[in-house]
Amino acid sequence: MERLIEMSRRKLIATPPKFKRYLSGKIDWTQRLIVILGHRGTGKTTLMLQHMHESNVKSIYLSLDDYWFEENRLVELIEQLYLDGYRNFYLDEVHRYAHWSSDLKTIYDNYPDSKFIVSGSSILELSKGKADLSRRSAVYHLAGLSFREFINLEKDFNFPELGLKDLLDDHQKIAEKLSDQVDILSLFQEYLEFGYYPFYQEGKDLYKARLLEITNLVLEMDIAPFEELTHKTIKNMKKLIFIISESVPFIPNISKIAEKLEVSRNTILKTLDLLEQAQILNLLRSSTQGVSYLQKPEKIYLQNTNLAYAISSNHTNSGNIRETFFLNQVQVNHHITSPKFGDFMVDSKYVFEVGGPTKTKHQIEGVPNAFIAADGIKSGAGSKIPLWLFGMLY
Repeated sequence: MERLIEMSRRKLIATPPKFKRYLSGKIDWTQRLIVILGHRGTGKTTLMLQHMHESNVKSIYLSLDDYWFEENRLVELIEQLYLDGYRNFYLDEVHRYAHWSSDLKTIYDNYPDSKFIVSGSSILELSKGKADLSRRSAVYHLAGLSFREFINLEKDFNFPELGLKDLLDDHQKIAEKLSDQVDILSLFQEYLEFGYYPFYQEGKDLYKARLLEITNLVLEMDIAPFEELTHKTIKNMKKLIFIISESVPFIPNISKIAEKLEVSRNTILKTLDLLEQAQILNLLRSSTQGVSYLQKPEKIYLQNTNLAYAISSNHTNSGNIRETFFLNQVQVNHHITSPKFGDFMVDSKYVFEVGGPTKTKHQIEGVPNAFIAADGIKSGAGSKIPLWLFGMLY
């Protein structure tokens, strides 16, 4: 136990105190059980440690993938720590601990004057086990860096988060103010390729390799055990991801994909659903469809633009990158579906057509509340808005 306490102390000392993720101010830290879900590398550990640093309650950070938990139970450790005066427990990588669901339920019920802040990367595993915790926990999802956060991190700025309506109403004034302070288009291109995960700061030379390594871990350690998938199925998933990475915004023909991969139509649909839950893909669905995985998505995108560059850096399609960025950034706080006209419908109200600097409203002419999200421009006018500005929404 002493080793775990010392490791917690070292972790806390090494935590960068200044830059904070968008989610930090949205979490209700008064809740007794907080669950933070997110892809590997998004900054969940730092978020927890920063809050622990500000706490005036005796606290400890425990990573449940430590080998100590192979032979010891969390419930017994919490009892010892509680007797020593600890009241806030920051539990990281909980999905790596076999008894996480039952132990969390037990410690929550047995220590009513304590708080438990929990994080995990395997969203599938945590979703499977959270039923018993649903009435006890406040669950939050941490996305990767927004373009706004990337700028703030790179330039030590403090640009505030924008609301969508404010962006639509005042985009010209906002864009001019921001682009006067930085080389916005250069930063935007850098973000598309390298800026979604905070670990880009550790060096861009190895960034793409690490991103691919994380993706393989998700496939082989998160999805495969959860669904008891075969090696062939995992290979098919990788093939499918590569196909999507090289495509113009990918409109799926499920029957053809199934034939090419020699599996059933339902297997492909189930695979797509798993990859979406694991945050490797984003599936764009029609507003008239339900949520069943058996219903074909209208378009398929990689979850973020960095992944597209990492998988297929020599063949990246600009139209795919633009739409991937828009969907990735706007969906964090808004509901997005596939409209009859245009590329995206946001909150069942606004329609957006995404394109290059010369994009016109021809395809959305006459559509109410319709806008162009145009790449390659610093500022816009009227209903034409710079694409990069949609990265300021969280």
